[in-house]
Formats: sequence, C-alpha cells, structure tokens
Amino acid sequence: MSSELRRVGAGIGTAAALGAAAFAYGALVERVRWTVREETLPILAPGSRPITILHLSDLHLAPWQRSKIDFVRSLARVEPDLIVNTGDNLGHRDAIPAVAEALEPFRDVPGVFVHGSNDYVGPTFKNPFHYFSGPSKSHSEGVKLDTAALEHLFVEAHGWSDLNNRAAAIELKGTAFEFVGTADAHRGWDDLGSIPANLEAVRENVAWTDKVALPPLTVGVTHAPYQRVLDDFVTEGASLLFAGHTHGGQVRVPGMPALVTNCDIPREQAQGLSVWRHARGAALLNVSAGLGTSIYAPVRFACPPEAVVLTLTEMPAEIGYP
Repeated sequence: MSSELRRVGAGIGTAAALGAAAFAYGALVERVRWTVREETLPILAPGSRPITILHLSDLHLAPWQRSKIDFVRSLARVEPDLIVNTGDNLGHRDAIPAVAEALEPFRDVPGVFVHGSNDYVGPTFKNPFHYFSGPSKSHSEGVKLDTAALEHLFVEAHGWSDLNNRAAAIELKGTAFEFVGTADAHRGWDDLGSIPANLEAVRENVAWTDKVALPPLTVGVTHAPYQRVLDDFVTEGASLLFAGHTHGGQVRVPGMPALVTNCDIPREQAQGLSVWRHARGAALLNVSAGLGTSIYAPVRFACPPEAVVLTLTEMPAEIGYP
C-alpha cells in the first residue's frame, strides 16, 4: 500500500473515531446534561411584584427515563408562580404515569398548556437528514397516545388552562394576564382566525380584582413557532411569546445557530430569548430547546436539554408603561 493510501486510510479512521466519540458523548452525556436557563424580563407595570414562570417543553418522556423525571421534580426548588407547558410531553404510549410523577410537585401551581403532535401519537423513526430540506412534511402515524388522560392530568389534577386554540385569564400577585394559544401549527392545527374572538370572550367574561394592575399583559403560547402564528400573536397585542418544538436544533455546531428548526423560524431564533417583530409591533419570544428527544434519536450535541425559568419584574419607570 502506498504512503498516500495509508494517509487516506488513517484520515478516514480518525474521522470515524471522532464521529463515534461525538455520538457517544451526545447520546450518553449531553442528552442527560439537564440545565436550567434563567432569564429576567422587566415587562411588568411599575410597582408590580416579581413573577417566576417555569417553561417546560418537549419532555418526550418515556417510563424508564428516571433522571429526567427526577430533574423535573427538582425544579420545584425555584418555587414558580406559573407553569407554561408548550407540548410534546409524551414519548411513549405508557408515559402518562411518568408525566404525572414528574409534575406532581406542581399540583398547586397555576399553569397553561398547549399540545404538540407527540401528545397525540407516538414517535416513529425518521431520517434525520430530511430535516435539512425544511420542516418535515410526512406525518406517518405512530401509536395513538392517551391524550384524554394527559388533559385530565393537566386540567383536573393541576387546574391548568388549555390553550389549544383557546384563551384564558389568570391573575398572579396583582398582575393580570391574558393567555392565548394555538394547537400544533406544525400539523396545521392552528386556528389563527379564532385568536381575536377567543381574546374578546376572555375580556368580556373576566372579573379582575380591584388590586390588579391594568391593562393585562397578553401572552401567546404555541408549540411550534411558525412565523404566521408569532405574527398573529403580535398583531393581537401580545408582549411575551412561548414556544418549543425546535429542540434548539438538537445537534449543533458549537457557537453557531441551529442547523435545522423543523419549522420556518429563523435559525438564530430557534432557541433562547429574542425579539419577534411584525409590522409595527414586537414581543419577547422565548423558545425552549426542550428536555427530551425522540426515543429513536436519543442524542444531543452542543444543545443540552433545558428548562427555562423566567422572572418577570417591573419595567423601569423611565421606559413608561401603557
């Protein structure tokens, strides 16, 4: 064998070894390197008390994922005033008891939720390279999941508000919140035409206490952050938006934006806190990288699983408040 062929063979062997090491790290280490991202948002009326929001997304929970269950339970230490759950909680047909156990410490905490498609059907194997051609279009159905049991857990056991193409009003520490949400836009289940009517119905029926700061803070909640949904939220006056779905790209090049988003959001906004602008309006957008992965793609790289803790504080007096 010539020296050139030996060099080529050595290079291929080195690349293969590095690839195997990176995969092992992503599957065995980073996939379970649970992290908490903390953000402070000065958006409340002057004089308001701080409000802590725990944003959970994309658990994709399977019954055997003990460390994920324990991590979610441990988040009770942040003492959230509100839970925002942006969907894809289920990663297996038998995951309901695991989700119930993970969320048990938050039974007395108010919350809102929307579903992702994996709250309806179980995961299936997909070629990961297809995501580079744009949002996935083939929705081969996996096993049907017990969505009714999940909703019973959220609504009946926890008292959370269902925002799937719905709206709700919540008062927290003297601050009024209007929440409006959509069903999973990745499946085309979002009903954008219902947003104005849903908000109007809430405004007509809510009775705020005399201690609440008005006007209410409008918050948009969706699973998949498609531009059409975010634009409509801003049009309806939302100041804060929550989403998940992207997994932050899941496998990334360190220091670079997400390689894929599985929706049409710009890659640099596929994870983290940013500003979403539409027409003459704008809102703060928080996209969570989520806590899980499909059981058929159990790897993360340069994108560890995260829960997000947002602390809302009063707006500086010099900025002014509507």
